[in-house]
Amino acid sequence: MSPTSTGRRRVALRLDRVAEGRPVGAAMSAAARLWWLLRRRDAGRSDPQRLTTFLAVVAFAVTAAVLLVVLGGVGAFLARAQDAGVGDTDGLYATLACIAAGLLAVPLVTLGGAAARLAVARRDARLAALRLAGATSSQVGLLTVLDASAQAAAGAVLGVLGHLLLLPAVMQLRFQGRTFDLAELLLPWWAFPAAVLGTVVVALLSAVTSLRGVAISPLGVAARVTPRRLHWTRLVPLVVVAAAFAAMFTFGLAGIAVLASVLVLGFATLNVVGPWVMSVVGRVVLEFARRPATLIAARRVIDSPRTAWRSVGGVSLAVFVAGLSSTAAMFEAAGPGSAEDAALFADLGTGGFLTLGIAGLLAAVSTAVMQSGRVIDQRGQYRALHLAGTDLRVLDAARRRETTIPLAAAVVLAASAAGVFMLPVVGTYLFTAVPLVVRFALGVAATTSLVVLGSAASRRVVRTVLA
Repeated sequence: MSPTSTGRRRVALRLDRVAEGRPVGAAMSAAARLWWLLRRRDAGRSDPQRLTTFLAVVAFAVTAAVLLVVLGGVGAFLARAQDAGVGDTDGLYATLACIAAGLLAVPLVTLGGAAARLAVARRDARLAALRLAGATSSQVGLLTVLDASAQAAAGAVLGVLGHLLLLPAVMQLRFQGRTFDLAELLLPWWAFPAAVLGTVVVALLSAVTSLRGVAISPLGVAARVTPRRLHWTRLVPLVVVAAAFAAMFTFGLAGIAVLASVLVLGFATLNVVGPWVMSVVGRVVLEFARRPATLIAARRVIDSPRTAWRSVGGVSLAVFVAGLSSTAAMFEAAGPGSAEDAALFADLGTGGFLTLGIAGLLAAVSTAVMQSGRVIDQRGQYRALHLAGTDLRVLDAARRRETTIPLAAAVVLAASAAGVFMLPVVGTYLFTAVPLVVRFALGVAATTSLVVLGSAASRRVVRTVLA
């Protein structure tokens, strides 16, 4: 009897024992043993499970570390705002820090969700098979919870340690004429277990959502049913939010806090519009494709536009932030009238570049994680194409274009959205200011370079699945 048949018999026996009507505790214990058995069977060299586990843990660690660093910075500015001697007029720095944190919240959640989906990317078909073999939805859900929570907890703990290692570097940043103190940046003790718990919760929600189709219709997962097309009405929320921001800013109907909230909401709507844009771009590229690699890449984008957007969605924040922070160059070029104004604009530039750097890092890690998950999810297609005679260079080119095509679309979409929100603030100067355009172009180029490097990290995954 082959090892595969033996493993299937052991899984079937575990399912039978769980379904015998035992108490809940015994059923959970049996499901936990089954989860451990599945993990042991995923440890072969030709199976990319070890690599996916490593990437998922790294993504969770980056999520937790960046979250704690951002919260520490916000707490430092809030503490300074309460100190009258610092000179933070009307809490402007604290407000700007909260805006940056709000903008970074979206890609942080996206990265955590990407890590969770990567954690279950190898197992969706296997869990669907378990459903067909008689496993209940609760048993499949428990296996998913165990997988996602174990990797999220391990990554979050590493993220806490990484945050502590990053504090000396953050302390060198200068705002309001002085650097940060350790006491300003260090969060209270309860923030660390809360960050670990929050990371695990995000992972669980994303994992359960990604496997909702398994619980409802396992045959759909096994058959790879093509999702229906997305509708153009996804554009409506972005248009409404942009119009509201322009009206409130032009007529002075709201304060800076409300405008900032609308700005964050405007960025969040990009995640609604993005998948629809990916589907449109994929169909256009497929229509004009002349090379096999381009044809394969376009077909993959069309098959899963949401995944294509998630793989490069992090760059949209970086481009959005690059557009907003580049306005500081406009005010600097105008020549501030006082030393206090000069210091304020310098701090705005520093904060903008810092936010841009964090957003670029999140975009690169998110792209690496999502592309690795895509390769693992499509490993059957990769093996079939390779066995059919497709050159490995063609597969690499298709994988690169699967990133560059959505990347170009995401940059154009985010730049257009940033321009719409910046136009009421700077007017036609948006199109004629050389310092603004140069700073924006440099920010976009740096971010896209990081994303391309992140995509290159999935090359090893291709070799692993073809081994």
